[in-house]
Amino acid sequence: MADLRRFRSRVPFGLLATFARNLLDGVACLDEVGGDLVMARAAGLPPVFLVRHPDVLRELLIDRDHDFTKARGLRLARQILGDGLLTSEPPDHTRRRRLVLPAFHHGRLVGYGETMVALANAEASGWTDEAPFDVTTAMSRLALAIAGRTLFGADVLSDADRVSTAVHDAMGAFDGAQFPFADKLTWLPLPANRRSRRARTVLDEVVYRVVAEHRASGTTDDLLGILLEARDEETGEALTDLELRDEAMTLLLAGHETTATALAWTWLLLAQHPDAEARLHAEVDGVDGDLSLGSLADLPYTRAVFAESMRLYPPAWAVGREAARDTSLG
Repeated sequence: MADLRRFRSRVPFGLLATFARNLLDGVACLDEVGGDLVMARAAGLPPVFLVRHPDVLRELLIDRDHDFTKARGLRLARQILGDGLLTSEPPDHTRRRRLVLPAFHHGRLVGYGETMVALANAEASGWTDEAPFDVTTAMSRLALAIAGRTLFGADVLSDADRVSTAVHDAMGAFDGAQFPFADKLTWLPLPANRRSRRARTVLDEVVYRVVAEHRASGTTDDLLGILLEARDEETGEALTDLELRDEAMTLLLAGHETTATALAWTWLLLAQHPDAEARLHAEVDGVDGDLSLGSLADLPYTRAVFAESMRLYPPAWAVGREAARDTSLG
């Protein structure tokens, strides 16, 4: 049996206020209670559970996944992302996954890898030992350039500052949607909500323009072009403009922000551990020829560095589910 414990606040709605200030602080309050499952509730609202034990997590996400749906945070994220792979539920999710899969076949990944290496080299070429720079900003710029090039083609993100600001504001709204009871605040005239609506307008303008350009040109050199060509094996149907917009938005936002965050934390950790930094550099410098997707087999320590960085500071460090029916865990 799972060890179920209850969080009790001395202040009415104290936990709600903590979550509203900072999602991580709210989770930390529940985590301090201990146990495999921690339950918290406010008067008149459904209970919130923190699942801590890996066996119970497996039961929740895999063995009993049919009893749960994606949680409120991801449903609220549809206001920005639409019904893409991250937010949709079966059977729509199954159909979309089948249509998107060809864009991630090995041959396509080789091409994406070449783009990533080229853009990383271009970004690093502007760095010097004497000139400090903001690594978070640099990684965000690099990740956005890679997402733009592989997803949309070379030139569609020429207005990079405007797009970057919109992506930042959209992800801020996504973060805020994760804490319990966030749906109660969505429609208030709060600054974050206004920024979120402006961000969607900007990103919609970019994505729909690029979809139209791809339809007119027939290009298949990037991920969006591949999605335009995709057909459902059972029905022969293609993705609509709205479906293309949702998948492109999901890949642009989720793929850009998480990668940039993971890279920034990795460089911070390496700066704090010079021996690991030196060993990583020696391994990368020892690769014969130009770096590519195939080089990963020769970079076991480098891969371990990034795995450890993401273990310590995962970009997506929590996932939410809601019970679709009466069920049990542990």
